[in-house]
Amino acid sequence: MKAPGWFSRLSRRGIASNAVEREAWRRLDASIVRYRGEPVGTIASGDGDAPAQNYDHVFTRDFFVSAVAFLLRGEHEIVRNFLRVALDLQSADHHMDCFRPGQGMMPASFRVAGTGAEERLEPDFGEHAIARVTPIDSGFWWLYLLHAYTRASGDESLTKSDAMQRGIRLILELCLPPRHEMLPTLLVPDGAFMIDRRLGVYGHPLDIQVLFHLALRAADGLLDVPVDDPLRRAVAERESHLAHHLRHYYWLDMATLNRIYRYQVEELGADAANPFNIRPDTIPEWLFEWMPRDGGYFAGNLGPARLDVRLFSQGNLLAVLSGLADREQAQAILNLFESRREDLLGETPVKLVFPALEGRDWQLLTGGDPKNAPWSYHNGGNWPFLLWLFTAAAIRAGRREFAAEVLDAVEERLAAEQWAEYYDGRGGRLVGKEARLDQTWSVAGYLAARRMLANPDAIDFLGFGAPSTATSCDAGSRAPA
Repeated sequence: MKAPGWFSRLSRRGIASNAVEREAWRRLDASIVRYRGEPVGTIASGDGDAPAQNYDHVFTRDFFVSAVAFLLRGEHEIVRNFLRVALDLQSADHHMDCFRPGQGMMPASFRVAGTGAEERLEPDFGEHAIARVTPIDSGFWWLYLLHAYTRASGDESLTKSDAMQRGIRLILELCLPPRHEMLPTLLVPDGAFMIDRRLGVYGHPLDIQVLFHLALRAADGLLDVPVDDPLRRAVAERESHLAHHLRHYYWLDMATLNRIYRYQVEELGADAANPFNIRPDTIPEWLFEWMPRDGGYFAGNLGPARLDVRLFSQGNLLAVLSGLADREQAQAILNLFESRREDLLGETPVKLVFPALEGRDWQLLTGGDPKNAPWSYHNGGNWPFLLWLFTAAAIRAGRREFAAEVLDAVEERLAAEQWAEYYDGRGGRLVGKEARLDQTWSVAGYLAARRMLANPDAIDFLGFGAPSTATSCDAGSRAPA
């Protein structure tokens, strides 16, 4: 008796999936970098035809994706070694020289140079990057990875070592001190994180604010000090205020858009309904029609008279995974991805930013950057590495079937097109014009997603338990210290 047609299709897909997964693990294992015989990270790309740039470096943000895949496979050594090496390279000296990395900064990347007895590590804090952009996100990814490693491995001795505790403190002391602002968000220049080119993200971009929140939650659990320690109290207070600020002021759904549509401007005082003086006519008309009734997302940026309504996928998906998005917001974000699948996932998930900057906006906000042309690279390109985060967020929101459907539809194409770095076009149909092949985090993102779908409970090491309790930090209603 022949198997039903659906069973045959599932069987064929299962065989193909296993073959893709085996080949992906082979590529990830081949990308491992060793220092003095020990695995310490993975290179950014194994594309032998790529120009000799920095794709042979171990990038902090890229390795996080590889680390998730390794931890899901039960491999802890490479992650532990990376955490130690990055800590050794952390800028630890206090100085007043503006041409040197600030105390506490983690490198954007490092490479192993020399051989034998001359082998050494060479960090890059942005000195060699295009446009000399510095990595504001590296320390946050490192803190989050230390949290994930500790939970996955059960190894608390590494976290409690004097060196690790000092490294955690240096990162916090870099980003927590008072500055020329009275908001809980972190001021960020253009190009200082994954989007390392001009894209109009200066100010308080969502991706960094969510990463900052993640880092604070991680640090609160990693600091080996009493709960009344001044630094730990400062961490808890800032985290709470930041969570409230993001959930309240960055959130967009139909109810919020209706409220903004009726905003008055030039309001004064703590009770202003429009505290950032947003002009309703600056909200593009397409958004009112595009937003589903049951959908919503966190806006890309917020500041005086500025609400950037672009959707940044990484920040929104991290908000779901970390618990920053409350239960209703998490469901609304996944509803949006499902309702607007063609725009936000396309043929090769996941769209990094939607919509793209075009025309005069592209010329002014990107400086006419040809690599960030509309619907390419950071400006509306599709990045397969985000599959791990989309899958984790979907599982967290109880939408595992949606994530499985998305991954099943794309895995054979990713393998056939040699794990490209990114895809171009509105629907992500074209391999990126300058995309590197054999991109390690594209491989690792797929592998992590596949492992999560096989064992949904495995994502627990990426979470923090119960969501944080956010309190208001508005003028006149600050939470008590």
